[in-house]
Amino acid sequence: MRPPTLQRARVNGADLEFDVTGKGEAVLLISPVLADGFLPLLTEPALAGSYRLITYHKRGWGGSTHTPGPVSIADHAADAAGLLDHLGARHAHVVGHSSGAAIAVQLALMHPGIVRTLALLELSLLSVPGAARLLEKAAPAFEAYAAGHHDRAVALFLSAVSGLDWDTCRTLLDSRVPGAVTGAIEDADTLFGSELPALSAWTFGPDEAGAVSRPVLSVLGTETEPLWTEIAACLRLWLAQVEECRIEGAGHLLHVQQPEAVAQGLAGFFARHPINAG
Repeated sequence: MRPPTLQRARVNGADLEFDVTGKGEAVLLISPVLADGFLPLLTEPALAGSYRLITYHKRGWGGSTHTPGPVSIADHAADAAGLLDHLGARHAHVVGHSSGAAIAVQLALMHPGIVRTLALLELSLLSVPGAARLLEKAAPAFEAYAAGHHDRAVALFLSAVSGLDWDTCRTLLDSRVPGAVTGAIEDADTLFGSELPALSAWTFGPDEAGAVSRPVLSVLGTETEPLWTEIAACLRLWLAQVEECRIEGAGHLLHVQQPEAVAQGLAGFFARHPINAG
């Protein structure tokens, strides 16, 4: 079940569902496959007591407008900027997970004046060598989707990227983000037909990284898949300054598995780089 209190904003010709909780400096949270994946962070004291937390459903997800594809990473970044403008947030800490982190990076490149800090929870980048290995592991998910078996496709995909067997993954999601799996199945066309193609087409390397002018936090689970360890190493090489936060006992679903540790890591980063100092 998705949050019942969602509001709607008209942004770039699309209606986006969003929610705002708390007060303080604005924090925009951009989720990938699990439209409400950041819900476990919203009640963590390290964040909930001090920040204005903004979550939303990207176009194509949940009850937000499902526009005909393709919808690029740049399109999503423009939507994120439009939502912040709608909310009157001139500056924000921007947090993204997986493909949501790609959108966060693109937002920082397109609108550096809006982004105060950039927190990347296991940025997904499909141009590095390790991506081919993960996509091969996820191949049965693509086959299931092509055959019209959306529930099986989502289960196989989430299991592949999380590194968890499906029963464990499903139990975790059902307990921490109720309704997330059902929502992902409903949005399978967006995942396989729009989100992953957009991520594949997105370009980010040393040249683009050199244009990132804001403080960056790279957050990585200690038990994650090799792809995200490889990407974290790339960020260390490509970015002039990047802080790192390791989350013990977590894989790619790190903010669902260990929300307290992730929230504390984010809060510490934001405190070191307050908006009024930017």
